[in-house]
Amino acid sequence: MKKFWVRMAACCAVSAAVLFAACGKGDKPRVVFTTGFGKDEVFRIEDESCRKDELMVYLTTIQNQYESVYGEEIWNTSLDGVTLEENVKETVLARIAQVKTMYLLSREKGVELDEEEKSLVEQAAADYYGSLNDTEIELLGITEDTVEKLYTEYALAEKVYAVLIKDINPEISDDEARTITVQHILLRTSSLGSQGERVAYTESAKEAVYEKACKIREMAVSGEYEFTELASRYSEDSNLTYSFGKGEMDKSFEEAAFLLETDEISPVVESESGYHIIKCLSTFDREETDANKIKIVEERRREAFGQEYDAFVGTLAKNLNQSLWDEIELIHEEEVTTDSFFEVYEKYFSREEEMG
Repeated sequence: MKKFWVRMAACCAVSAAVLFAACGKGDKPRVVFTTGFGKDEVFRIEDESCRKDELMVYLTTIQNQYESVYGEEIWNTSLDGVTLEENVKETVLARIAQVKTMYLLSREKGVELDEEEKSLVEQAAADYYGSLNDTEIELLGITEDTVEKLYTEYALAEKVYAVLIKDINPEISDDEARTITVQHILLRTSSLGSQGERVAYTESAKEAVYEKACKIREMAVSGEYEFTELASRYSEDSNLTYSFGKGEMDKSFEEAAFLLETDEISPVVESESGYHIIKCLSTFDREETDANKIKIVEERRREAFGQEYDAFVGTLAKNLNQSLWDEIELIHEEEVTTDSFFEVYEKYFSREEEMG
């Protein structure tokens, strides 16, 4: 479950405000005539609705997960005039709207659950519903059928994502995915102002830093000093060692580093942070490179899926029942502690992933 939402957040960074906003410039607005919202209907995307009881399952789950870590007093916090409750509500609205959208996409693509998956949904729904006490059932207004519907849509959201990315398998060369490990010495050419802003050194101060960097490099290449010793003594970066692939570091730093052979020391290199002296510890790490290949493939899959998802979202008619949405609040009731909605789902569907 967590893996799925990490992937979805990366490829479909849609907020509630964006999803329910009017069409943007260049889009063709869709005029949709409705007879109004049904009882307890929070929003509608095309013909797919979200009722209050469905949303409250998500909202209460997230609420109790927060409280289990930070305590109930966490709801007294706010940032820039926005309370944490308002922030969590918006996050939950975006999340469940995304599931509903993915469910519609599964219908569009003809993706369905097989009999085994339907059985898992039923088992998960019975498990979660059976974990609720009478107060939770009453205040959430939930039924087992509703839980089954939520799990069905969630399973289809996962499945359509998996179906649409399964054939996206780009060939990644060793060179493209190559990961190197370096040590460096950084002498900064800026400081932090009173407001935390970056304040650049004067040209004369910067020149003095460069001269110092050149002297340190001479000491490093002379062989009289261990590079690690010099880095510990002079570097203004607490992290002396970095392992990285292409596209992950400052461009000038990265280009200089990838030109080095093992144990070779670079000239003084300038970046936005300051002046660096870089020593290459390893020009190629098989294990790290293979792991980076997987990472690159996943990124390209997310990008490809994100493009299709965004195009699909743009075609949908969306309506938010603003008055009902404004009335929805967190449940502050001692007996309402349920927080296992996603955990129960994963208990059943992670097993299927492992077998697959």
